[in-house]
Amino acid sequence: MADFYGAYIDAVRAADDPTAAASAKALRGFYLSAGARKAVAAYERREHADGILFAQNVPVKWKVTYTGSGAGHATNRVTLTWGDGPHAEVSRIDVRSDLKTLRITGLEPAA
Repeated sequence: MADFYGAYIDAVRAADDPTAAASAKALRGFYLSAGARKAVAAYERREHADGILFAQNVPVKWKVTYTGSGAGHATNRVTLTWGDGPHAEVSRIDVRSDLKTLRITGLEPAA
């Protein structure tokens, strides 16, 4: 999970690089299940925001924390930090992945 988010954020951040969009798309194709890709695309059409980061911009920091597993899935919480300093905003995403395929099967903003 940490590898995916690190590489994905780097690709999205490099918006001035003409290969960045292709890299982000390739990462999605490799790491997300077909169902997760479909859900991300629906979110992006509906919200006009990135369906992996649940935002229109790119975080300055990120952290992945394992939160548990069961029924063939693992769950991680991704913490995204938006800006620097004492008033930086933080958002969290719960990411579910299949233990057999290691592909992401679901993403949702954490409550």
